[in-house]
Amino acid sequence: MKKRIAIFASGSGSNAQKIMEHFKRHNDAEVAIILTNNPQAYVLQRADNFEIPSHIFGRKEFYDGDEVIRLLKNLNIDLIVLAGFLWLVPQSLLQAFPNKIINLHPALLPKYGGKGMYGDNVHKAILEAGEEESGITIHFVNEHFDEGEIIHQSRFKIEPGDNLEMVKFKGQQLEHTHFPRVVEGLLKKMKS
Repeated sequence: MKKRIAIFASGSGSNAQKIMEHFKRHNDAEVAIILTNNPQAYVLQRADNFEIPSHIFGRKEFYDGDEVIRLLKNLNIDLIVLAGFLWLVPQSLLQAFPNKIINLHPALLPKYGGKGMYGDNVHKAILEAGEEESGITIHFVNEHFDEGEIIHQSRFKIEPGDNLEMVKFKGQQLEHTHFPRVVEGLLKKMKS
């Protein structure tokens, strides 16, 4: 029986795409569904391109109901991957999938994490602070933004003259290389 992945994304979904590509012809795992809180998210088009079903949900459904949890349980989801998903995960979902929800953060946590620290906000803060390196962190999700147990970190050097686009590009290269592999590694560790 293949392990089943659910990906939550709020925007473009480039990391979601890399994960979908990675598991497209995989023997042991598959992306079963893409979920988003943004009906305009480009990740929906990416899911469509891979013929993977998607589900759009609103704030009330996510925080006050159990519809999303029921959907994930009915699909026998083994791992939930947050790939550019901007809402805090509710306690009910954390309890339904203990140690089975992971996130990617575009900095070396614990630095530059927390509410509002996503995407360009993170890279701008790193550049403004004059950091000499940055990187990515893949971590388990808990009830606080960016505070769960760290699974993987990769670093890159910030060269003098690197601008926002360059820092973002270097980070995305690491994201696209490591995120699918880390997901696969976690699935291999799970009991069947």
